[in-house]
Amino acid sequence: MRNIQKDARSWRQDIHKHPELGFQEDRTAGKVASLLAEFGLDVHTAIGTTGVVGVLKRGAAHQAIGLRADMDALPIQEANTFEHRSVHDGVFHGCGHDGHTAMLLAAARQLAGSGEFDGTVYFIFQPSEEDGRGALSMIEDGLFERFPMQAVYGMHNMPGIPAGHFAVRKGAIMTSEDIFVITIKGRGGHASMPDRAIDPVVIAAEVILALQSIVSRSVAPQDWGVVSVTEVLTDGARNVIPSTVTIKGDCRAMSTNTQELIAARMREIVAGITAAHGAEGSVEYRNDFIVTVNTADETAAAIAAARKVAGEPAVDANCPPCSASEDFARMLQVKPGCYILIGNGLDGHCGATLHNPNYDLNDEILTVGADYWVALVEAQLPSR
Repeated sequence: MRNIQKDARSWRQDIHKHPELGFQEDRTAGKVASLLAEFGLDVHTAIGTTGVVGVLKRGAAHQAIGLRADMDALPIQEANTFEHRSVHDGVFHGCGHDGHTAMLLAAARQLAGSGEFDGTVYFIFQPSEEDGRGALSMIEDGLFERFPMQAVYGMHNMPGIPAGHFAVRKGAIMTSEDIFVITIKGRGGHASMPDRAIDPVVIAAEVILALQSIVSRSVAPQDWGVVSVTEVLTDGARNVIPSTVTIKGDCRAMSTNTQELIAARMREIVAGITAAHGAEGSVEYRNDFIVTVNTADETAAAIAAARKVAGEPAVDANCPPCSASEDFARMLQVKPGCYILIGNGLDGHCGATLHNPNYDLNDEILTVGADYWVALVEAQLPSR
């Protein structure tokens, strides 16, 4: 049998070199489908636009599980100079989805060749995770009706955790993400005559400061939330008080209740402060990512598989929640399952944070990730 580490590295670096944005993963999906067919799987394409599902059935059991990897890249200019760097300007696998795809492909080949299990494994290759639309697109296209499964599992690499170590927790493991746009309309005028204007810049400053009180004064200490203003735009000029200021930002939470509380308090703050100044204010608040919640039994299964592969000392079974968000949460909203983190390393490109121009996935963890998937399948779908 060919060396799985060498092949997985080759697949990963090829995908890294040719990154594609969400719902544009035509080359990547084609490569995935071709390899799955080569391994002997039943392959289904164009699910949720560019999604791929490979089906591997063995024995007579009706039990089935899904394993999911994401395929899309980011709109970032890569700063790396190694040979497998991106050939597309402004598009880059800065989150390791190239590695997630390679790990799942490696697991599919191992299970197709020598895996000992009884049941059905669905290998799910999802598009467009980064903008939070891919999982829902596959679900709305009948993912769980066409491929009925009892549980679904996902995995993501994480810089800052030793290479090949695992981290997971029962319950909420990754946050929601909400996007807001606040528009403040005042009355513009000459910069030398502020008494004749209703200055939306001053109002916006008050609003921005007041937003910082939402978490500190409205969210309970045992709960968790973040409100970040990331952009402030005006239609003013050097000597012109603007008529409009737009404030944009990002909110995170670990529960639906906190999400709703942040949105409600934001609307109250904007309405109150703008009214006090005789201005108009509006809030657009959009829920992009929901909280990623691991179910108890599936988390226990993931912990057992990780311990089998990496050893108990290398598995943190009650890690702190991660402040990033994950589209896989939409699948966990429909099916029980678990999302686990695999360490990418501490130093160099592998230790650089996700979404950093110098980041690269650690090829040394490809076989560890694949072995985790194999161990999970063989434990959850035991041979009779």
